[in-house]
Amino acid sequence: MLLRRGYPMTAAVLRALPAGLLLLLVTRQLPHGVWLVRSVVLGALNLSIFWWLLFVAAYRLPGGVAATVGAIQPLIVLYLSKWLLGQSTPPAAVIAGITGLLGVAFLVLTPGAALDGVGVLAALGGAISMAFGSVLTRKWQPPVPALSFTSWQLTAGGVLLLPVALVAEPALPSLDLKAVLGFLYLSLIGGAFTYFFWFRGIARLGPAAIAPLGFLSPIAATLLGLILLDEKLSLLQSSGMALVLISVWLGQRALRNSAPDAFGVHAWEQPRAVARCRMCRRPEAKPRAVSLKRTVPDLAAPIEVGSKPALLCKSADGRGFPFPGPT
Repeated sequence: MLLRRGYPMTAAVLRALPAGLLLLLVTRQLPHGVWLVRSVVLGALNLSIFWWLLFVAAYRLPGGVAATVGAIQPLIVLYLSKWLLGQSTPPAAVIAGITGLLGVAFLVLTPGAALDGVGVLAALGGAISMAFGSVLTRKWQPPVPALSFTSWQLTAGGVLLLPVALVAEPALPSLDLKAVLGFLYLSLIGGAFTYFFWFRGIARLGPAAIAPLGFLSPIAATLLGLILLDEKLSLLQSSGMALVLISVWLGQRALRNSAPDAFGVHAWEQPRAVARCRMCRRPEAKPRAVSLKRTVPDLAAPIEVGSKPALLCKSADGRGFPFPGPT
């Protein structure tokens, strides 16, 4: 083991805070005004609260039970996306979420798995926290690159966890080279690298398309066990793995074929909320998305949009200007 046992909150701080500070040094962009508050909220939902409840569930529940309860997150994301983003909830996507939940249960649950009320509530609370964080990450897109947005959330999450780690856990003993390498991997790969692509994927594709990919985590762990530990796969586990893969495929297909949202844009082709009008170049301009080949009735000369959803900025003297996406 590269990481020290018995220091979960300290490990969470070392995963988030150094990565966030490093990205802040690289991007040199700090949140201001409302984005400072939103960064703290998102850092708490996506990192601090989620990791804290995840550790509580891991200590009180068998790993299979915790993973199965947490697998309800994609279903929560679907309904939160409908409520907060105005996206449709295709029945096939709901079926895919339930199928993935069953697949995870077949893959990781053991016959003698014991339930603990506090642990189940913690796992459920962690799934709800991450679901809210994912959807709000899509709803609140600042006028900065994804790398800067990632640095804000990682730093905020690490700062919120720091006092908990200092109070709840003993001081970290001296670290050998293996432990240092473990924490470096945890911070750079498990923190900066993975969360950058996670938040970027949410901004580009939407949380409903990204959340089901979490079903693949138990599959990756199972495959690593097969390769590195020479573990055996039972028929039930094989069926669970197949169900998970089918659910991910079905969920993505359902979202691609779903009805457009309130802006006329499908969930899988949502443009990023951060945009600059080609005429006024202001990031605070509020564009609205227009679906394929749709004319714009409130312009003097209706404009046909091309083969992709376009953004019309009405702040440029009320004339509007179509362009294929944000810059």
